[in-house]
Amino acid sequence: MARIRVLVVDGHRIFAEALAAALAAEPDVEVGAAGSAAAAERALERAQVENRPFHVILVDADLTPVAGPPGPRRPATVPVQRGPAAAGATPAAAAQAAPPAAVPPLAARGPAPGGGSGRAAAPADGIALVARVCRAFPELRAVVLAAEDEPRRAVRALQAGAGGWVAKDSSLNRLLAVIRGVLCEETHLPPALLTGVVRELTAARRDRTESERLVETLTPREEEVLRCMVAGLGRQAVAERLYLSPHTVRTHMQNVLGKLGVHSTLAAVAVARRAGVSPQH
Repeated sequence: MARIRVLVVDGHRIFAEALAAALAAEPDVEVGAAGSAAAAERALERAQVENRPFHVILVDADLTPVAGPPGPRRPATVPVQRGPAAAGATPAAAAQAAPPAAVPPLAARGPAPGGGSGRAAAPADGIALVARVCRAFPELRAVVLAAEDEPRRAVRALQAGAGGWVAKDSSLNRLLAVIRGVLCEETHLPPALLTGVVRELTAARRDRTESERLVETLTPREEEVLRCMVAGLGRQAVAERLYLSPHTVRTHMQNVLGKLGVHSTLAAVAVARRAGVSPQH
């Protein structure tokens, strides 16, 4: 029987380990747990190197970059726990009933000492982690675990590459159905969330269309300047990049703001991102 390798990422250690133990009670599921974004990325990288990649990652939507000091190393896999995984139990209930599960060695709490190997700073939430790991591991399927149904964040999760959004108080049967579904390229959202998600997607499409129309009014040089702004370059840096005088760049920036109908660089960058404008490299 092919085994599904699942990585649970949640900063609440008891919840993460208990949910991992409950899932591991399934005969075809093998589970690991990580308490931070950095630990999750290390676990994914190591699994890839060992040719035992994870298939699905479950990520807390509210995962925070703050974590405690690294704990002692633990066994490499989560042992199968038969007792707590009652069919109708919720992940939250399992957290109270299940004994703590073992955590993979890479699931140390917090980033590596000294900032690791140059990896970017920890994300502001779990959805940012989903975006990174989906880019880095195209075969990985992501599911977001959320305390509340939030249409706007659910849309962010889908845009980041997640295939499912599951309430933390859902039954384990529901969670397992989502895990197996995303492996079949299905997208899973709670029915109560669908209307809000469709509304958000429609609004986003409308905003993108309007933003694209505004960007199309720029001259080629103004668009170059805008791309530099998206890259975070200031006036002097833009002048050096494009071999222009700072005064000329200032004029182009003013023209860009006027044509986009905004009053600040940040607002112009927001319009550019909605229009899909890429940074100047």
